[in-house]
Amino acid sequence: MLPATFKLCAATSYRHLRNVTGLRRQAAAALGQELSRLSRRGAAPGAWIHHVRRRSSLLGSRLEEKPFSELEMSYIKQGEEALQKSLSILGDQDGWKTETSADNGDKVLSKVLPDVGKVFRLEVVVEQPLDAVYSELVDNMEQMGDWNPNVQEVKILQKIGKDTVITHEKAAAAAGNIVGPRDFVSVRCSKRRGSTCVLAGMATTFGAMPEQKGFIRAENGPMCMVLRPVSGNPSQTKLTWLLSIDLKGWLPKTIINQVLSQTQVDFAHHLRERLARTVGTC
Repeated sequence: MLPATFKLCAATSYRHLRNVTGLRRQAAAALGQELSRLSRRGAAPGAWIHHVRRRSSLLGSRLEEKPFSELEMSYIKQGEEALQKSLSILGDQDGWKTETSADNGDKVLSKVLPDVGKVFRLEVVVEQPLDAVYSELVDNMEQMGDWNPNVQEVKILQKIGKDTVITHEKAAAAAGNIVGPRDFVSVRCSKRRGSTCVLAGMATTFGAMPEQKGFIRAENGPMCMVLRPVSGNPSQTKLTWLLSIDLKGWLPKTIINQVLSQTQVDFAHHLRERLARTVGTC
């Protein structure tokens, strides 16, 4: 026989659960089955109450999660596709040619892909731990215009879940104003797994951000940055940046190639300066 207080608690909880609708009604039925099963087994009141509280807590957390709309799901899918395609490109070591190589080990490589065009690959080591680099590039994304002269502004238009954002970026004129101001609307996806971080993105459309006066709407992607601690020295971070951009407009390929490779070299320089200032003052 079960104690009277246990029966009363069970009956009250079950009646409460039966009053809910939709997903909660399904959960109530499942919990009701669990209640009956535990009752038949003669489970102790403490074990039963702990079980119901745990299940109810899990149910509550799931119900509080905001479901994604069809449009939001399409953005999440685009971000995932950009990530997978970028990693696939970086994983193929064949065909890369050196564009620039510096004394400090920084280098820019390139290759031409049939379905993408020319892509650029920056490889550098930053004298800062991964967390500091990740924080600057992801958490402080909108501050990039403060330290990178090639960027006028980065604005987050929408956050979708914890991994995906829609951004609008304004790029400054380049190559002595031969390349005029460009802007980009992108979906960005950030994934952190253990000691490796991947920040990927590609061009997308966003109804609230049409083409802007004075800017040519360019398209990027797939593109990504991969961050890893340097083996044996976690105070340093290996950064690999895959860059693929269609600048649009009528520009000679030689100018485009020069601008994009120089953009990556400049980025590494300005990122180091930024981290030296911000990390050093923390």
